[in-house]
Amino acid sequence: MTIAVYADIETSSAGYKSRFAGAAGRWLLGVQSRILIEQLSQVWVDSDQSISLLDVGGGHGQIVQAINEHGLLLRCQVTVLGSSQECREQLVPDIEAGRCTFAVGDLLTLPYPDKSFDVVTSFRFIPHCEQWQQLIRELCRVARKAVIVDYPTHLSVNCLSPFLFHLKKVLERNTRTFAMFSHRQISAAFAEAEFVVQERSGEFFLPMVVHRMLKSPGISGLLEAPFGILNITKFLGSPVIVRATPKG
Repeated sequence: MTIAVYADIETSSAGYKSRFAGAAGRWLLGVQSRILIEQLSQVWVDSDQSISLLDVGGGHGQIVQAINEHGLLLRCQVTVLGSSQECREQLVPDIEAGRCTFAVGDLLTLPYPDKSFDVVTSFRFIPHCEQWQQLIRELCRVARKAVIVDYPTHLSVNCLSPFLFHLKKVLERNTRTFAMFSHRQISAAFAEAEFVVQERSGEFFLPMVVHRMLKSPGISGLLEAPFGILNITKFLGSPVIVRATPKG
């Protein structure tokens, strides 16, 4: 089993979902959802019709959940691509409710023609994918308007992650190590695919494990607020969400 496939199955599991259980988990996902919708809105500005969205490795359901919670399903037709039928488990309620469709395929050689979807997303996947440049090339190949992904960066307090791994292991039990990236690395990979990064936003100034440990959205919000107000999180926060569009 390849690293890419394993990562996809793991992030689609009930165990992974449990990392975002409780008030703190919902708050963490809420921050991610807000930034995602803000970046998606830039695509909708250019379209008065619904857009098609492919979520690669999105069996965790976080993209579908964000779009649904913001009442935007009528404007977005979502397809989730997983590496195995196992990745369908957390999406069953969404599939049955018609909020998305699910397909199985090779995540590094996407089973779609060029420019098949308006927007392509991939969250919680790049840091666990050894062939991440190939992944970005494929995301760009099948996207017409934009690609939106997230990644952790070492250009942040996240550089302390190696020292916090033991604490993370205690809290999450099934946590894994992950790669971190510079903005230049990600931008270069998009440039090779003839895309350019248009927008970049950090999610949290403090490592996510700290907020999971606090278990208090109120305290977490207070701690993060000064960095957000000063625009520090946008540039030095992690994970980072970026939106890239075709050159020209």
